[in-house]
Amino acid sequence: MNSYKHFAYLYDELMKDAPYDEWVQFVQRKLKKYQLNRQSLSLLDLACGTGELSVRFAKEGFQVTGVDLSADMLAVAQAKGEKNGLSIPFFQQNMAELEGLGLFDLIGIFCDSLNYLESEQEVQDTFAKVFQHLKPGGLFIFDVHSIYKITQVFMNETFALNEEKISYIWNSFPGEYSNCVEHELTFFVWDEGTGKYDRYDEFHVQRTFTVQQYSGWLSEAGFQVQEVNADFEDSPPQQYSERIFFIARKE
Repeated sequence: MNSYKHFAYLYDELMKDAPYDEWVQFVQRKLKKYQLNRQSLSLLDLACGTGELSVRFAKEGFQVTGVDLSADMLAVAQAKGEKNGLSIPFFQQNMAELEGLGLFDLIGIFCDSLNYLESEQEVQDTFAKVFQHLKPGGLFIFDVHSIYKITQVFMNETFALNEEKISYIWNSFPGEYSNCVEHELTFFVWDEGTGKYDRYDEFHVQRTFTVQQYSGWLSEAGFQVQEVNADFEDSPPQQYSERIFFIARKE
């Protein structure tokens, strides 16, 4: 797994156009569908990053707990929660090694964070740990990049941003495994104090698997797979779907 370093403090600026409201709305639709739309649901937000979704869910009345591997991400998340007057507990743990967090009505791994697990075993271990931390009848919702997005949208592509205070060059290359991509990112961030741009380099790896593999691992962990959707819609993935959502239940 990768831990964000300087990237943690740039993340919100780079993700300012991310469809966070769509994640919240998607989850709320599924909770209503599966009759878990009661007040004060407990939510474990795994790989919560800078807490953007944790804060949004807390504002909607969820009792949120956030977990991330990166101390820097959690520092940003903690400050964000406090700024919004919210008391959200945040913990630094590896989602494949969760322990001691209690039981939750809902556990989510959003924003394709599961794709940062590079091995099949890590994914299987994460599903087993999620199952252990979920109440009977609780839901596990997560999204991942599709194979199409990894291999056709990211692979061998270069992305760039050029703004006044922050710019980046983002190169993507084939990774070590099938359906795996390596991201090399170089950021240039304006420093008001020095009047110069600071350079930061980051390296990240993402890997995805087939719908059948994810579904099989969920079943092996004890889950009942309820739905597999795509791109924030309540419909199955298609050939060019980019984001795949899994809704699983602990019976």
